[in-house]
Amino acid sequence: MDTSSHTLSRIAASMQTEVISELFPLLAAANPDTLDWLMSVAIEHEYPAGRAVLMEDAWGNAVYFVTSGWVKVRRHSGNAEDVATLAILGKGDFFGEMAVLDESPRSTDVIALSSVKLLSIAAARFVQTLFKDPQLHHRMLQLMVRRLRQTNLRFQLRDQVPAIKLVHTLVALAESYGDKVSDGVEIFNIPAKDLADISDISADEATKILSKLGEKGWVVMNHDRHVMKLPNLQQMHQLLNRSAS
Repeated sequence: MDTSSHTLSRIAASMQTEVISELFPLLAAANPDTLDWLMSVAIEHEYPAGRAVLMEDAWGNAVYFVTSGWVKVRRHSGNAEDVATLAILGKGDFFGEMAVLDESPRSTDVIALSSVKLLSIAAARFVQTLFKDPQLHHRMLQLMVRRLRQTNLRFQLRDQVPAIKLVHTLVALAESYGDKVSDGVEIFNIPAKDLADISDISADEATKILSKLGEKGWVVMNHDRHVMKLPNLQQMHQLLNRSAS
């Protein structure tokens, strides 16, 4: 079970709906009354790193919003050893919405990469809100289409060299979830195996490429804080642009 689970109105009364709206692109589309109601029924959860956030038999019960930390979505294929990371999500993103709309069985789970805080909204209440607020409904469709485009882009990169695939992954994570600092953008120090899975390369390739990026100064590891810094995203974009031309 999660280490804490509380009605949001009891433990986070200071978290204004304006803050929630700014943090979550999906909820920014909701009208104020809708957002107030959603926050009144939301549940807050907190998990340590390595804890299962959502098991495969629990998909479809709720929609989850990441308020802080990082999670990974894993796929199981047959035996327990055959597990692959499908996606990595950070603050401001959400998951569980497809299972709410599609009741087919799931063979995936969600694991906390770092300590993580989530908000959950029960499936029935979320669906009810979508029917009542067409702007929220439309925004969710837009974000789901964006995810589909990202998946298509990964497919288009299948013939690229491993370094290009991994750089693309790092840039996408930094732009989606990174924290801007004075000398770059910081993301969680994601294990090489997970980066390899979502980049469609091997773990050995990911480890070697990260080492080379470190030598070039494009990636700076801070193991004490469990983060990696990307000092110059522009250089990485230029590399990706050259590979696409």
